[in-house]
Amino acid sequence: MKYTQCSTILVVPTLNESANIRACLLSLISQAPLANIVVVDGNSIDNTRKIVRDMARNHVNLTLIENPECIQSHGINLAVAVCAKPHHQILIRCDAHAIYPPQFVAKIITSFNTHDVAGVVVPMDSTGKNGFGRAAAWIVDSVLGNGGAKHRGGSYSGLVDHGHHAGMRLDWFKSLAGYDASFSHNEDAEYDHRVVRAGGRIWMNADARVTYNMRGSISTILQQYFNYGHGRARTLAKHRIRPKLRQRLPTLNLILLSACLIGPLWWPTMVWIPIAYLMVLLVVSLTAVMRLRQLSGLWAGPALAFMHNAWAVGFVHFKLRGMPRG
Repeated sequence: MKYTQCSTILVVPTLNESANIRACLLSLISQAPLANIVVVDGNSIDNTRKIVRDMARNHVNLTLIENPECIQSHGINLAVAVCAKPHHQILIRCDAHAIYPPQFVAKIITSFNTHDVAGVVVPMDSTGKNGFGRAAAWIVDSVLGNGGAKHRGGSYSGLVDHGHHAGMRLDWFKSLAGYDASFSHNEDAEYDHRVVRAGGRIWMNADARVTYNMRGSISTILQQYFNYGHGRARTLAKHRIRPKLRQRLPTLNLILLSACLIGPLWWPTMVWIPIAYLMVLLVVSLTAVMRLRQLSGLWAGPALAFMHNAWAVGFVHFKLRGMPRG
């Protein structure tokens, strides 16, 4: 069986993405004129839906549908249920924050034609629109920022357990009932775990890279990484998986820093733990200034602290609450 653009459906979940959606869709439309592109919107209150409707007047392969549940996992499942036709064999999940390079869709399709796999994932190269965003993008693509995750700025091609979601064979997606729609975050890793457990294989194509726009403010980074940590903890709990070292370290760091709030009263040497952490963050910031050649690189250390600790708070928050029922 040979997969083509005509057998492909692209789904873009959105929520208040007026700043990014036009560039994202233009990058997809220009390279996939024969594929169906579905934007599934979770009740945006900005101009996202108006932008998509205006673009759809000039592009017959572009469709907008509403996602009343707002959660993107539910939205993608909904798009498949409502818009996928019998001739659709490949689902490509797209991110409104991403800009897709020429031939991206073609490379995903080629990966399925070349390898007998259930899914194709890709590396993600981060960027930013302001000083904070660029500093956060620089650090998140480093080992300190991502713990060595292959899909964060890496160059590895081959079989993996997880990566940034791109293509999924619809027969696999449907047989596994799609994403767990109760997950607001980390639904991709949870889905990949079920794929591998069911005997499917996942291929990472380092030639099909995605450029991702990092959030540009402290509050949005904190919320994003809190959700990431919460979602990861929920995935581990659902499938009774032991966390990897890179997932344990942020939580351990948070516990140590919290202990240092009162610990030095009994063990004065504990004061060196937060001092050492601050020194690491300072070195990160100074290195970023030199690498980026911008003073805004000073934000890299604080951004790293925000990401690590917000992730850990989200992880611990879930652990304290326990697995929700239902």
